Amino acid sequence: MLKVYDITGREVATLVNDIMPAGKHAVEFNANGLSSGIYFYSLNVDGKQLGVKRMALVK
Repeated sequence: MLKVYDITGREVATLVNDIMPAGKHAVEFNANGLSSGIYFYSLNVDGKQLGVKRMALVK
């Protein structure tokens, strides 16, 4: 699963919620309706969180 959260921890988008085969994948993030600011994204594989990273959305 690949999810995006706002600065308060509220989930704002789920980008991937499928089982994907091994390899490289690309996902488009449509930020319409979101304001500029700091967001976090989380990647979970097999129920384990692989990491949380920060991103800046600039419109």
